[in-house]
Parts: sequence; C-alpha cells; structure tokens
Amino acid sequence: MIKKENNFNVAVVGAGPAGMIAAGRAAELDAKVILVEKNKKPGRKLLLTGKGRCNITNAEFNLRKLVENYGGKGRFLFHAFSAFGPRDVIAFFEKLGLKTKTERGKRVFPFSDKSEDVLKTLIKYLVKNKANIVYDSEIIGVNYQNHKIKKLILKDGEIKATNYIFCTGGKSYPLTGSTGDGFRWAKDLGHHIKELSPALVPIKTKESWVKELQGLSLKNVEISIFQKGKKKSSEFGECLFTHFGLSGPIILDISKKVGEFLRNGEVKISLDLKPALDFAKLDGRVQRDFKKYQNKSFKNCLTDLLPHKLIPIIVKFSNIDPEKKANSITREERHNLVKLLKNLEMTAGGLLGFDSAIVTSGGISLEEIDDKTMKSKIINNLFFAGEIIDIDGPSGGFNLQNCWSTGHLAGENAAK
Repeated sequence: MIKKENNFNVAVVGAGPAGMIAAGRAAELDAKVILVEKNKKPGRKLLLTGKGRCNITNAEFNLRKLVENYGGKGRFLFHAFSAFGPRDVIAFFEKLGLKTKTERGKRVFPFSDKSEDVLKTLIKYLVKNKANIVYDSEIIGVNYQNHKIKKLILKDGEIKATNYIFCTGGKSYPLTGSTGDGFRWAKDLGHHIKELSPALVPIKTKESWVKELQGLSLKNVEISIFQKGKKKSSEFGECLFTHFGLSGPIILDISKKVGEFLRNGEVKISLDLKPALDFAKLDGRVQRDFKKYQNKSFKNCLTDLLPHKLIPIIVKFSNIDPEKKANSITREERHNLVKLLKNLEMTAGGLLGFDSAIVTSGGISLEEIDDKTMKSKIINNLFFAGEIIDIDGPSGGFNLQNCWSTGHLAGENAAK
C-alpha cells in the first residue's frame, strides 16, 4: 500500500517506453520519482513491437527528414528530437550495454533481436537511478484544484507529487493495458482529445479471392489507393495477404489514410506487382517468357514471373484460357495481362480495430502542450509523453522514437 506521507518530486503514470525513460531521466537528475503501472509487469506492449524484435528507432539523423515522417504535426517534435534524437537513443542503449544494429530502411534493432533485452535495459536504467516502481496499481481517480493535480487516487492508497507525467499510451493492443485511461483523465482535467482511431493496422478487403492468397508475402511491390478515380497515396515495399485482406509494412503505413478516405466513400486499392518495370518493359519481359515457354499452356508459363500461389488468381482475372498455348496468345491478351500485373485491384472493406493496431491516431491536442517541455498548458504540474499525444508516424521505429524523445524531455523538465 502507498501511504499518504510518501510525497514525490515526480509521479509517472504508465511503465511503457515513454514512461520508463521519463521516470529514469527524472531520477537521473536526482528527483524522487515513482513510476506507477497497473499491470503486474512493465513494457507489455514494448515486448510485441517489431514482431518481438523491437524496432528501437530509425537511424534518420537528418532532423528535417525525420520530422517529415510525422506529417504536418511533425513540427511539434522538432525540439524533442533536437534534444534527444535517434543518435542519442542509440547511444543511450549502447552505453547501458545493449548492442544495436541498423537494417534496411534505417531500422534499428537490438543486436540480439530480442525485445526483452530492450526492456531489461530500461529496467536497469530505472534501478540504476533509484526510481521507485509500483506494479499492479490501478489509478481510479485524479484529484485536482486550481489548475494543479493534488494527488493520484489508487485502489489501495494515494500518491502525491510535485509534478506528474501521463504516459498511458493510446488504445491500441488493449490487452497490454492500453485502454485509454489517460485520455479520460486528461479530458476531466480540461484537455481536448483529438478523435481516436487505429493506425498502423491491417486493412480488410471485400473480395473473397484474397483469402486464397493467405500467407503470401510480396516484396518490392507498390500499393496505391484511389477514390473516385483519383490516386490519393502510394507506398512501396512489402505486403502480406491474410484471411481478411492485407497486412505488412506498406499496408500498415497507408492504413491511416485508407481509414480517413473511407469516411468519404469507397476506396480502391491497386497493387502493382512489378513497379520497377513500366508497361513497355514489363510487356517485353512477358514476351520473353512466352517465347521461352511457347509450347506450354498459359497457366504454366508464368512461373518465372510470379509466386506459385498468385498464378491461379492472375490467370483467372486475365480472361485468357488457362490451356491456351503461350505462342497463341494475342497481343491484346498479353497487354491485358500486363495491365493486370500493374493494377491488381481490390476494394477496402475497412480497417481492423484497436485490438490489431500498432498505434493510436489522435490524442491530447498538441495546441495544449508546450513542445519545448511537454508540459500541459492547462494543468500547471502535468506533463505528457508518448502515444497519448496527438501524433503518430509510420512503421520503422518512428513511433518509439516519439516515445523516447517526448519521455526524455518530459522527465527532464518535470524534475526541475
């Protein structure tokens, strides 16, 4: 039980990445810190990131380019990134004994490929700086008066501190404890919450044939989204077919825009299977394959061009007789095939929910947070950090970088 007389300089709520680094940084500056977590263990969601490998950050060291990854709201992170950017994050973990490596797309991972090693390093940081940590402690209320938080009310006690940092995350992966508690408290305290929606989430498609491709992963393809015949956005990289539709890095990155456009009507998804080749070059490639397999039936002459699992679908939609010999296929039929390879079309049926989302889009209004300190402009002794803030980025380590930078900045300023 936490007793009333246990007063702290800083109370941090939420032992996720933002909360752990905020608490550690404040304690490192000699503040008396308590980190409160409602789960029995810290970092439950962190352990799931990067498919269990934990994509710590993105080694984009150009500040301008880094900020651009967060869209128009990225400017809000400029100061936080200047103070504690990707290079600082890598150095932070390396100094604590965690070796890192940089992979394709500048994605930074622990050398061990184990997210639990990242969590162990953060706990080591907290212990080293003597931060107090309490688990299995759910906050049931926030007591405030005259624009200041007076205390946090728990089921088994209360916590008083000079300053408070909310690092409660969003609503994604609620089974890990991200159930939107911080949004409710912030709203009660007078903050505005920008509409919450799942981001970095798989997309459902309406076509039943997609299920036949379940498990098929395609690299170096391009996904484009269209509405009313106009191209709205595109992404290049890897995608994965599932029993409900599409997933994979480029699908997750484009999902937020799909969700936004779906509010205005139907969204078409176009898959370019050979984006490196324009129509003429791809047509030439197909001609060479047809010549190579000139005496084979059409259904058996695409093996050099496509994954085995995809061939029946392409054959079906090409409207070319599967048994037709390659040397009998007409120019028009071949051109229609090339068009299909450049535009395999699907219809977006919606997004999966928060249960499947990696991050939450929306959150505490940026207009109500001081970007140089992460301090609330409404509550004088409250700071925010991490996913609770109305900003999110693409996959590739950008969302964790947001947590590290805003958490570090909040912890530093709350300790003053």
